[in-house]
Amino acid sequence: MSDKNSKIPRVTQGTETMLNRESWKIFQIMAEFVEGFERLAAIKPSVSIFGSAHTSPDHPDYKTAEDIAQRLSDAGFSIVSGGGPGIMEAANKGGYQGKSPSIGLNIQLPREQTPNTYQDIELYFHHFFPRKVMFVKYASAYVICPGGFGTLDEMAEMLTLVQTGKARRIPIILVNKSFWQPLLDWFQNTLVKQGMIKQKDMKLFKVLDDPAEVVAAIFDHYEHRDIEPSAEEQEILLQL
Repeated sequence: MSDKNSKIPRVTQGTETMLNRESWKIFQIMAEFVEGFERLAAIKPSVSIFGSAHTSPDHPDYKTAEDIAQRLSDAGFSIVSGGGPGIMEAANKGGYQGKSPSIGLNIQLPREQTPNTYQDIELYFHHFFPRKVMFVKYASAYVICPGGFGTLDEMAEMLTLVQTGKARRIPIILVNKSFWQPLLDWFQNTLVKQGMIKQKDMKLFKVLDDPAEVVAAIFDHYEHRDIEPSAEEQEILLQL
């Protein structure tokens, strides 16, 4: 009979050195959470806006995102975006031009991410997951413009959190029907039909084109409920 302990890999000196480095990373991660909580707790209500980093300033999607952000900012919502170029810049720019704070949650990447100049509050993250918590924790709505993997990641994250009850139900709005329709068709014709999601999950979000409709949809959602999380919802958000 073989000795089960022989199956357990031994920690080499090189592995131990790497383990020590990884263990100390915990403090950097904690620091990112603490700074995010301390600097963002007072920005409520806020709307998190997502979209491609590659959208040029002369693109219609950029102008739409900027318009939405400024309308929401003038209506009293802080604008939270990724702090980079493209749609992120458009969102921060619109928020910066409005009456409420414009917040950038910048991520340090080997390439692509360059901070835009339209941020009243700038935070910098090494790790995606504390940054993603900051997008969700204080948001009163999610606005998702056309984008790539990062945008899809944020959209799927929020839909999953709401679907599973790990986050409170807030407006999730996809902007630009023609862009999102093929994906929504796949949701309906594949995910729903094969039982991967339920038909009611298709109601977790709205798809709109007009900036005024986006703002109106957010206000409609809160017409008969408090925009601030209830005590029960605050408890849920503590478990993100």
